Amino acid sequence: MKLTTLTAATLVAFSSYAAMAEPVITVTDARAFETPPTAMSGGGFMHIKNDGDTDDRLIGITADFPKVELHTTEFTDGIAKMMHADGVTVPAGGMVALEPGGYHVMFMGLRGDPLEVGETIPATLVFEQSGEIEVRFDVVARTMEHSH
Repeated sequence: MKLTTLTAATLVAFSSYAAMAEPVITVTDARAFETPPTAMSGGGFMHIKNDGDTDDRLIGITADFPKVELHTTEFTDGIAKMMHADGVTVPAGGMVALEPGGYHVMFMGLRGDPLEVGETIPATLVFEQSGEIEVRFDVVARTMEHSH
């Protein structure tokens, strides 16, 4: 009987150790800015934290829009240009902020249905290691502090 107890304890300890080697993703502050009625797209932003011991990579986003992509902002001669990004690495023990002027989500194809304050956008983030994580983007007012 003692051997069985010891074996079970060893398996539990091993399982806990194995789980610690995985990325542990937490998403906070998921938000999108309101858009004018004529906008064809809107931006989504969030903080992604990885409390695990291995890097993970955000490789896709799905939501109820004709097209949803991960973009980054590149500046050339002082002009910002949004470029499609294949993914963004979330380092082990680190955090990545998707913010205006950097990486962000583009919800494309609004077609006259603007993002309005108070709405929420359900979406699924797809990670290489962690798989799919459900998230809701809160639509918030665009203020001066958000326009950088």
